[in-house]
Amino acid sequence: MNADTTGHHAGPHVVVAGGGIAGLAAAHRLAVAGHRVTLLEAGPRLGGKLLAGEIAGAPVDLGAESLLARRPEAVALARAVGLGERLQAPGTTTASVWSRGELVPMPKGHVMGVPGDARAVEGLLSAEGVRRIGLDAELPPTEIGDDIAIGAYVAARMGHEVVDRLVEPLLGGVYAGDAYRISMKAAVPGLFEAARTRPTLGDAVRAVQQAGAAVPADAAGAATGLGGSVFLGIDGGVGTLPGAVADAVRAAGGEILADAPVTGLRRTGATGWQVVSGDRVLTADAVVLATPAGPAAALLAPHAPTASAELDAIEYASMALVTLAFRRTDMPALAGSGFLVPPVDGHTIKASTFSSQKWRWVTDRAPDLFVLRTSVGRHGEEEQVHREDADLVAASLKDLAAATGLTARPVATAVTRWTGGLPQYPVGHLARVARVREAVAALPGLRVAGAAYDGVGIPACIASAHRAADEIIATSKRADPGAGHSL
Repeated sequence: MNADTTGHHAGPHVVVAGGGIAGLAAAHRLAVAGHRVTLLEAGPRLGGKLLAGEIAGAPVDLGAESLLARRPEAVALARAVGLGERLQAPGTTTASVWSRGELVPMPKGHVMGVPGDARAVEGLLSAEGVRRIGLDAELPPTEIGDDIAIGAYVAARMGHEVVDRLVEPLLGGVYAGDAYRISMKAAVPGLFEAARTRPTLGDAVRAVQQAGAAVPADAAGAATGLGGSVFLGIDGGVGTLPGAVADAVRAAGGEILADAPVTGLRRTGATGWQVVSGDRVLTADAVVLATPAGPAAALLAPHAPTASAELDAIEYASMALVTLAFRRTDMPALAGSGFLVPPVDGHTIKASTFSSQKWRWVTDRAPDLFVLRTSVGRHGEEEQVHREDADLVAASLKDLAAATGLTARPVATAVTRWTGGLPQYPVGHLARVARVREAVAALPGLRVAGAAYDGVGIPACIASAHRAADEIIATSKRADPGAGHSL
């Protein structure tokens, strides 16, 4: 094997494994702090599930399309790498639910689909479903314990219909998972904490709303200076963020290598590491593993078998995005930013976003086109994601016609698969993450980050990266200032 000979630098050398947004954010944080950074990405491109693309000449996001502005991490990073002027609020945030064959406006006054008042969901649920929500006030308090599945808890308090028609499609859009398995503590922590101290679920929802954490939360979005929007996009696509962060890392002296999978870790001395990537061996003072759980588990197996086993147990869901471009003159009138689809109704698609109405930059660059996208697949539905492109397009068009009356043929289509793209957060997930971090912390100079830990959203991934980087920075300040040389 060839030893790394990139030369001597004053700052400690940190190797970051993984070039998704978490790895890039960690590399940026470390490089700005004066560390010498080498980022190794296993694949040919950076960005993970952030991917900017094009369809029929129109720029589109082929992966994640928005940033949660309620949390500061993603917006702050975008501004730090020069994208502040390109942050853009959605043109509309009015969405619908395609339920029982009708597009029904998304109810107001809920927390991840859980209503604080049964009257808010009268247009979406049956009369019996609305009546069942009211029984929450008559039930004795539920013992929640250390964690509980949000679907099971809400169904027990308010009935299955509110879960199946509202909570499930909302959570499915975030996790591509099953609400009856998803950890309430991990997915909706504010509601979890409120429910532990309130006598009813409705009381807990109203407490969250009163605390300013409900959806929508204009005051939270107002901090961005972009009209109080809870979500933001980036002109040209959220998929342009990874490239901007990578440029900033390089400008700060960092090195980024694609097609460079990390295949091994070796301890050197009390605190150092050797990182094996192909025929290259890098000597590092610290390492950040910002890979999915599976690769991280394999790398940790010789050094932290407990953490490795915990990570290996994390399951992932796959999904596909079907992007369609139509002539605008062929389109029926469509309202809002799109719609969600309750899985209980048995349709193929789980949601549709009207990109040309949601994001002004799409229309500005392709005014004669109407671009929309659908999503297909969730945990346990691998067979859906791996259908032929033409089948996924046909299924999307069939569902779109039934939901909206759209009968036009697209002028262009694109199918993007995210195989094993979304980690699942079942009951006990946060306790598992705590065990992983405790085991990893026993290894000097090693930290983990990414979507498998504290949240699958972009801000959460960035926050986990900053946590890992900050812990390494804090440790390096106490270490030998002469460390950081390379073989």
